[in-house]
Order: sequence, then structure tokens, then C-alpha cells
Amino acid sequence: MSVPVTINEDLREQLIAQPEAILDDHDIMHALIAANERAMGANIVDMRGIAMERLEARLDRLEDTHRSVIAAAYDNISGMNLIHRAVLRMLDPADFELFMNDLGGEVAEILRVDCVRLVLETLQDEKNSAVERLGKVLSIAEPGFIADYLGVGTDQSSRQVFLRQVLEQDQTIYGDTGCWMRSEACIRLDLGEGRLPGMLVLGVEDPDQFKPGQGTDLLSFFGGVFERAMRRWLS
Repeated sequence: MSVPVTINEDLREQLIAQPEAILDDHDIMHALIAANERAMGANIVDMRGIAMERLEARLDRLEDTHRSVIAAAYDNISGMNLIHRAVLRMLDPADFELFMNDLGGEVAEILRVDCVRLVLETLQDEKNSAVERLGKVLSIAEPGFIADYLGVGTDQSSRQVFLRQVLEQDQTIYGDTGCWMRSEACIRLDLGEGRLPGMLVLGVEDPDQFKPGQGTDLLSFFGGVFERAMRRWLS
């Protein structure tokens, strides 16, 4: 015969006075349910216990979803703050050369990318002195290069932002950056009527920072602001 287990009288009185201490402790509740099942014997199916297990599993899934939603919201707010800071910095310079140098400097640092490159298509083969001075940020390409690089026809897609991993770094865009870009965000630019298109490229060494399936709303906004700034400078 089993010997009845006794409980300390002080502890007993404390539990009677504060029963929520047991109800709020998952481990104690699991132990009580398991003890109850053993007392009923192996031939009795405890439907209440099964229902509780299913409810607990569902609650765990809901808590995981809740944490994921909170994490996604936090990332979105953090990303929005970065974009806003980068836009404000981009609007500060009163000189085009300073504007371009900031793009590859402080703006890149704010956006937490390793490289920012502006690709402009042009019919001119020669590089002028301004282009050479901005060589660390500006890349010149022949007409049609951007559509070919993105794998779209010139009039076949209205998509503005392309996120992808980089398998082979294109020298026309990155040149001698000293870094090996493993993923990139490419933002197509409409620089105005009568002008060839442009492209803003954000490159990073982390292969998982930019990849298909991620949201592009913030980058689309950043690209729209940059388009308007470039139209002002080009005019």
C-alpha cells in the first residue's frame, strides 16, 4: 500500500490563502494533472486532460505568432527610421558633388550598407572630369544596360525595386570597391522626360540582407525621393 504524502501545515495554509500561485505556475499544474491521471488508472481516458493539452499547444502557437508580429513591427519601425534619417541627410547638401559624396558616405552608413552606386545610362563614350571625380559613387553605362542587368524589358515592367543575391559582381556597377557584394537592392529611377533611366544600387556583403520576398515599400519611398532630388540637380 502507498503511504499518503503529508504537506507542511504552513505551506498548506499559504496555498489555501493564495491558490493563484499554483494556477499561474505551468510546471506545478502539469504535475497535478499527471498525478490525477495516474490516480485514475491506465484504463480511463481523461478527455479533459487531452483538451487541455491541445489548448496549451494552441496557446504556444499563438504566443509564437504574437512574438513574430511584434518583432516584424519593431523591424519595420526601425527600418522606417533609417530611411527617414537617410532622406533628411540626402536633402541637406546645396552642392551636387557634395550630394553625391554624401550618398556614398553618410547616407550609406545610415542605411547600413557597404556600397551605394548610382548608375546612369548615357550615349557619350567619354568620361568628363566631373564623372571621374564622382567615380566612387557614379557608374556610367550604355543605353539598355539597366534593363539587361535587371532582366526586364525597357517597357515590360513597372516594378521599381529588385532585391536579390549576387553570385558574380558586375564591374560596370561596382568597379574596384574593395568589397565583395553578396546581395543588393536595385532601385530603378525615372529621371524625367527625355532622359535615359538610372538605377540606384545598395550593395552589402551579407548574402541575406536583401533577398526576394522582403518588403520594398520603404526602398520605393527612398527611390522616389532620390528621383526627385536628381531631377532637380539635372535641371
